[in-house]
Amino acid sequence: MASNQTLKELQWVQQAIKSEALNLQSISFYLSQPTSGCYQETDNSISINISKENLPFFSLLLTTLAAPRSTNSSSLRNLEFHRVEWDSQHVRNLGTLLGNNQNVQQVVFRRNRFNGKSLLELSDILKTNKVIKEIMLSESGIGSVGAGLIASALMVNDSLEELQIWEDSIGSRGAEELSKMIEVNSTLKLLTIFDSNAITATPLISSVLARNRRMEVHVWSGENGDKSSKVVEFVPENNTLRIYKLNLSGTCRVTCSLGMNFTVKLLDMTGVKLKSRCAKEFRWVLEQNQTLKEVNLSRTCLKDKGIVYVAAGLFKNRSLQTLHLSGNLFSGIGVEHLLCPLSRFSALQMQANTTLTCVTFGGGRTRIGRDGLAAIIQFLITNETVRKLGIHDDESLRSDDFVKIFKNLEKNASLKCLSLQGCKRVEGETLLQTIMETLQINPWIEDIDLSRTPLHNSGMTRGIYQRLGQNEKTEPEMDLVKDMPLTEPKSCRVFFCGQECAGKTTLCHSISQNFSASSLPYFDQVRTIVNPVEQAVKTAGMKIKTFKDEDTRISIWNLAGQHEFLSLHDLMFPGHGSASFFIIISSLFRKPSNKEPKSSTEIEEDLQYWLRFIVSNSKRAIQQCMLPSVAVVLTHFDKINQPSPNLQHTVDSIQRLRDKFQGYVEFYPTVFTVDARSSASVSKLTHHIRKTSKTILQRVPRVYQLCNDLIQILSDWRSENYNKPAMKWKEFGELCQVKVPSLRIRSRNDNKERVEMKRRAIATCLHHIGEVIYFDELGFLILDCEWFCGEALGQLIKLNVRKQHSSENNGFVSRKELEKILRGSLQSPIPGMGSKVFENLDASDLVRMMLKLELCYEQDPSDPNSLLLIPSILEEGRGKPQKWQLSMQDCVYAGRHLECDDSSHMFLTPGFFPRLQVHLHNRLEALKDQHGATYSLEKYLILISINGIYIRVELGGQLGYYIDVLACSTKNLTETLRVINQLIIPAIQSICHGITLTENVIRPECVRKLTPPRYRKTQFASLQQLKQALLSLPADGMYDYQHTWSPVLDSGRPILQDGFDFARDLLSDDDFREVLHRRYHDLYNLSLELQVPPENNPEGQGQSVTMIDEAAKVEPTFGGIAKGVEAVLERLKIIEQEIRDLKQEIQGLRYYEHRLLLELHRKVNHLATFNVQVEERKVPNMIYFVKTENYTRRLVTTMLSGMNALRLHMLCEFRGQMHVVEDQMGCEIMQVDNAAVKSLAPYMKKFMTLVTLALKIGAHLAAGMGQMIPDLSKEVAHLAGSSVLYGAAGATAAGVVGAAAIGSRNRSREGSRDIQQDLRAAQQWVVDFLRERSCSSGKDIAEKFGLWRVRYRDNGQIAWICRRHMYARSAEIIEVPV
Repeated sequence: MASNQTLKELQWVQQAIKSEALNLQSISFYLSQPTSGCYQETDNSISINISKENLPFFSLLLTTLAAPRSTNSSSLRNLEFHRVEWDSQHVRNLGTLLGNNQNVQQVVFRRNRFNGKSLLELSDILKTNKVIKEIMLSESGIGSVGAGLIASALMVNDSLEELQIWEDSIGSRGAEELSKMIEVNSTLKLLTIFDSNAITATPLISSVLARNRRMEVHVWSGENGDKSSKVVEFVPENNTLRIYKLNLSGTCRVTCSLGMNFTVKLLDMTGVKLKSRCAKEFRWVLEQNQTLKEVNLSRTCLKDKGIVYVAAGLFKNRSLQTLHLSGNLFSGIGVEHLLCPLSRFSALQMQANTTLTCVTFGGGRTRIGRDGLAAIIQFLITNETVRKLGIHDDESLRSDDFVKIFKNLEKNASLKCLSLQGCKRVEGETLLQTIMETLQINPWIEDIDLSRTPLHNSGMTRGIYQRLGQNEKTEPEMDLVKDMPLTEPKSCRVFFCGQECAGKTTLCHSISQNFSASSLPYFDQVRTIVNPVEQAVKTAGMKIKTFKDEDTRISIWNLAGQHEFLSLHDLMFPGHGSASFFIIISSLFRKPSNKEPKSSTEIEEDLQYWLRFIVSNSKRAIQQCMLPSVAVVLTHFDKINQPSPNLQHTVDSIQRLRDKFQGYVEFYPTVFTVDARSSASVSKLTHHIRKTSKTILQRVPRVYQLCNDLIQILSDWRSENYNKPAMKWKEFGELCQVKVPSLRIRSRNDNKERVEMKRRAIATCLHHIGEVIYFDELGFLILDCEWFCGEALGQLIKLNVRKQHSSENNGFVSRKELEKILRGSLQSPIPGMGSKVFENLDASDLVRMMLKLELCYEQDPSDPNSLLLIPSILEEGRGKPQKWQLSMQDCVYAGRHLECDDSSHMFLTPGFFPRLQVHLHNRLEALKDQHGATYSLEKYLILISINGIYIRVELGGQLGYYIDVLACSTKNLTETLRVINQLIIPAIQSICHGITLTENVIRPECVRKLTPPRYRKTQFASLQQLKQALLSLPADGMYDYQHTWSPVLDSGRPILQDGFDFARDLLSDDDFREVLHRRYHDLYNLSLELQVPPENNPEGQGQSVTMIDEAAKVEPTFGGIAKGVEAVLERLKIIEQEIRDLKQEIQGLRYYEHRLLLELHRKVNHLATFNVQVEERKVPNMIYFVKTENYTRRLVTTMLSGMNALRLHMLCEFRGQMHVVEDQMGCEIMQVDNAAVKSLAPYMKKFMTLVTLALKIGAHLAAGMGQMIPDLSKEVAHLAGSSVLYGAAGATAAGVVGAAAIGSRNRSREGSRDIQQDLRAAQQWVVDFLRERSCSSGKDIAEKFGLWRVRYRDNGQIAWICRRHMYARSAEIIEVPV
């Protein structure tokens, strides 16, 4: 009965499947069960048990499931088979089932049995199936053969994503077959293997890694009945590979597969035993792999040899960030090799590995020892990238060793975390105190892990963690500069200036003997001892000797006197209020070897050169707080046996120089005459140096207190570091952090940039006072100025460019050759001094310094191997033909002559032109559009071609006091001069800051012919005087003004003929517009003075009138502002259009001047005819006074009491044609008294106003005052209110401007009353004066003044006119005798 019931149930299942009554997604078959039956676990899953008696039903059910269905069959997802023994028919039915059900994604076989044929057919099914995503084979005994068949199927299948084989011994052969499949199949996402042998994992994981498959792999093993354990796992989601258990060969194979892998970022091999052979492979992995970020090789039994391989790989690795090596067996040798790529052993050496940020090592069996400790200390001193260092469970280091570690941690700004957990000897009060001191200095340490150490176990670490917390807090910010106190400087420089063989060096040695030996610093005593050796190997150049005088540091800078070193002297000149003074040394004899004395003229020339050098550089200094102090020393005085007249002449010439340079330098009154070899002879000079040093230090601006402190700190640092001449900025920062609390970063959350700014301010101050050479962007400080200026640059000065094939390279030197020369200067030639003297400065650093100082420039800045040119070593291009590259007839030639305004006291120093050559090149390179510019140099010449304009910049004059800029171009004159004015001249002025250069126009003929400079000395004219000459002309004559040139003769032979050039050929349109605009502005003010109504002015009158009127119309609203802006823009367009044609603008100016001239004559007529009631015009009104001096007449513009030797003159008053009467005798005034001043001064002011107007519009030419205008200008030019008036009465012009400011309304209302009073008083004084001189009759006036009294026929007004007008205008007048 039960059997029938079971049979019914199986039949029911079959029928339900046929009728599609069940919507099944999961079906599980359990064969070889005690009973048959089915259990529907859920609505869409069912379990079918089939006993051995009912095995046929299994085939029947498979066939039923395989039959084609309409819709429900598509819902079947999972099939699971338990204890099925598959024959061929079963597999074929399964194949049909899987073929007809396209949604089956998972097939599970548990404890199944396959024969060879069934496995082959199953393999065929997998090859063709495109639906199944997951297959699991558990305890199914497929073996290596089955694994091979499945692997062959998956080589073709591209849909299966998961393959699991559990507790099946597929063996190494099966694993190899699967590895081949992995190499081909790229769709498999998960591979899980549980095998009895761990060796199975090796080929699988190797293939996955080698082919960069993003396939999750889990391999387990349970060897010899042991508990199962994981062998390896790879999870691509987090890029982690963990190897738990592999034999040596397997480990090597897996390691090799990582070489070109990019899917693994974390490799954990903890506990896997490694040998040196595997470490050797791992070295290759580190060199090749570019994605590994973290590697854990803890407890891998690595010894020294293995660590050496790992360290070797780190040299080339550029990706690894974390490396754990705790619990291994290496010693101090291993530690030394491990930290080698993370350390630097020279300042010039680059750190090999800069990506590793975390390193841990240690363990009970690791023996760090002395070698390892030294490597750790070197690592802490030099490493700049590692953020975390761990030394775990160490038993070899002592407490003193950890003290050394923390001491050297003071200067490390990169390490954030130090872990010493489990170290047995981390104990003691000394170590605790050292840790606290380190945390006080180094705020960048964020964590110190001392867990499981004796210090931690004893509860002594609380203060450490409290200090670490304080380092997180931000310190209160203080002002950048105000919190740094100022003090009197303690260091003074004395510059020994003089030509070669003057005895400077000998004098310096004698002075050193006058300073007590006990006061000398130790390093100077050593220098004195080794002096003979130094003399044997030193090169010519600048030398510095330093002394201590109580608390004052005095350094003598012995400037090289050789001609080739003169160009470097500017670099050493003090600036910014530096404490310094000068000793000029000159020998009384031409050569020390003979007794031929110098003439007083020769000595005067020597002294004058250095005086001009000092004055010129003092003007160039940005801050000059006091005049340079200078003393003169005459050496070789011992060779003079008796007083000679030549010595007296020398003293007189020095006195003349003292008078000449008064106000430029502070001359010490005593001239020292010494025997430079005798200490006794120089004792007074030594006393002067001591006394003057203290005086100078009291007078110069104060410096930061830190500067005085740092001078000694830097000196100590040099003594401790092999006397290095330079230090990196990082070293300077470390020194400040350790030695200077006020420049210390106190918290890691502090504003580090503010502290860096303080440090840079102190370094800059040290630079200004001459203690170091420092530029922020270069990243290092030169501590030994003598070495840099005297030896390093001295080598360059003596470089022979001709050896560098200058004909091929145009004077350029290769960077390698230059670095070779500099590197030679970096090697110490003194016997006994080590090779580490200059190890922290590279030749390329010096090249960058030279580029910054503009001592050289790169031919191609974009090329790192660009050739370099050093202008100071160029030679003169003697004998070369001088000609322009252009020779067309329509070329434009222009030149500008720039000359020192005070060439008797200043000059362009020898270092000026080489710097200009570099600076101008750099400016040219900085132009965005260079138009194919070319640039070439000679010793005193710069040749530039830019945009079709060829320019020559020449240095000339004895001692170089002027520069000529010559140009030849096919462009017009304005474009040519624009390049000179916008590029060349600003570059020159920026180099000679503080020295005033006057600009002159060179005769174009000299530019065209390239006339030698000796013939051009008289062939230039002042640019300002040309402009002022144009301002003194009417508008009609401006454009056609001619400047006349004198001829040039050489021993009677004509070089240049006399000639002339139009102003339009000398000045650009920009210059003309400047003159015109100044004239427009001035005429506008005059129009206000003359009360010309603006609405009556012609269109061409001045832009300023229209602009002011339009501005006044703007309403204070947004709409009004918008309209006002539109009006201004419209007016600017009109102005721009007018300015385009210079002649059109001049024409407009002519109209404006004509209108003002008419108004002027109207005003003059008003003066001439006003107040006829005073004696019925029996005397003329238009009077003026002249003072005769040195055969010239000077127009008197103001009346002062006490003036004498004046002559009264009168103008011809004919209307519209007022003028000076020629050959007028006038009347002499012996002395001006107070009454005369009271009567005449107001009238003079009004009359001079009209004279000023005439001068401004050129009416003075018509009025006959032309010959008096220059005198007028010299008298009152300093009072002129307008800069455009070269011949204006200054006081009156100032009155004009003031009157314009008051307003026309006040003038029109009050002016009439004032002028009546002034004229009446003046006329009355004239009447009284002439009566006193018996000159009251018409005959007397005609005799002395050449004027006759007439009446105009048309209006009846009275006037006094000259004889010429009497005859020429007889029809308009009637003579009316008095």
